[in-house]
Amino acid sequence: MSSTEMQGLYQQVILDHAKERHGFGLAATADAHSHQVNPTCGDEITLQLQLDGDTIATLGWEGQGCAISQASASLLSDLAPGLTPAQLSERIDVFRVAMRSKGAIEPDEELLGDAVVLGGASRYVARVKCAMLAWVAAEDALLQLSGR
Repeated sequence: MSSTEMQGLYQQVILDHAKERHGFGLAATADAHSHQVNPTCGDEITLQLQLDGDTIATLGWEGQGCAISQASASLLSDLAPGLTPAQLSERIDVFRVAMRSKGAIEPDEELLGDAVVLGGASRYVARVKCAMLAWVAAEDALLQLSGR
């Protein structure tokens, strides 16, 4: 598959996740939650983490914004369940490094799964904050879990 075809496939996955948002919806209770806003473009997200023992059972969210921010939250909600908070924190760090690389570092598919489709956003400084919004909210929620 050519680079152009791959880019088109990645764009389609982003559009699909923005339209059919996985993990969308908030529960009545959660072990941790975070509300984050991207002041640059107005994207907004509220994210919840629910634990089952030592692992994340669900990552739920609600928000509004561009296709990249919505797809990023959807992809993260698919990735998080079954991970420990430490494993999710590691993935957030790996994702952040890739997003800040301006396209020089390809996201690690083994760690990030389908979220690698967001790697192209790293080439556009204005889009990095969109892609990172849900991940920053998850990081904040993880900090709450570590403080309890």
